[in-house]
Amino acid sequence: MAEFTLPANSKIGQGRTFKAPDGAKRIKRFRIYRWNPDDGKNPSVDTFELDLDQTGPMVLDALIKIKNEVDPTLTYRRSCREGVCGSCAMNIDGTNTLACTKAIEDIRGDVKIFPLPHTPVVKDLVPDLSTFYAQYTTIKPWLQAKSSPPQNSERLQSRDDRAKLDGLWECILCASCSTSCPSYWWNGDRYFGPAILLQALRWIDDSRDDHTGERLDELEDPFRLYRCHTIMNCTATCPKSLNPGKAIADLKIKMAERM
Repeated sequence: MAEFTLPANSKIGQGRTFKAPDGAKRIKRFRIYRWNPDDGKNPSVDTFELDLDQTGPMVLDALIKIKNEVDPTLTYRRSCREGVCGSCAMNIDGTNTLACTKAIEDIRGDVKIFPLPHTPVVKDLVPDLSTFYAQYTTIKPWLQAKSSPPQNSERLQSRDDRAKLDGLWECILCASCSTSCPSYWWNGDRYFGPAILLQALRWIDDSRDDHTGERLDELEDPFRLYRCHTIMNCTATCPKSLNPGKAIADLKIKMAERM
C-alpha cells in the first residue's frame, strides 16, 4: 500500500499513526486532518489503520469506530446517519460529500478525510458555517403570504405547482456544493453560493408564497447572485444529486424576465 506523504512546503505535518490490531487481514488506512485550536500546534494528518472486517461499510462508521475505540479526541459532526441531516459533510477522497453515505469500498487506496474546504475550522473535521447560515437567514426561508390562510384548511397547491419544488426541497444544507465553488471561496462573504441560491428558488417557485418580487429584489446585487460562473462543481458534488447550477440559471432568467 503506497505511503501517504504531504508536500514538502505544506504547513500540515505528518501526525501520529495508530496501527491495526494484531491479526487484522483487511486493513484500510484512514488519513484524517487534525487540528486543535487549544494546543498551539500546526494542523497534522493522523493515520488510523482499521480492520474492515470489524468496521461498518460507510466512512462515518469508520469515524465512529475511531472515536469510540482508538482516539476519543477526534472531533466531527454527525447526527442522522441516513443522508438527511447534512451534519457529516466533509471532504473525502478529494470530494465534498456525506460521510454517512460514502461507502469505504468505493475508495481506492487510503481514505483521505479533510474538513469542507475554504471554511474556518473549529476543530479537526468541524467547519465553521456561521456565514453560510447567516446567508440562509437572509433569504427568509419560510412561507410569506400577504393573504390570510383559508379557514379550517391548509394553503393548497395543485399537483403541477407542487412538482415545481422537486429538485429544490430535497436540499439538506450540508454546504458540500457551496464549499466546492471557487466563486464562493473568493467571495463567500458576499456571494450567496449555490446552496443558498437553490433554497431561494425553492421559495420563489412556491405557489403559496406571494413575496416573489421582494425575494428577487433581495438577490438583485452584483455579488449575491451574479458571481456564479457556471463552473458546475456544485452539481457534480451534491450528495443528493440535485442541480444547484440549474437553479442559479433559473434565478437569472427570472431576473431578466422582470426587467
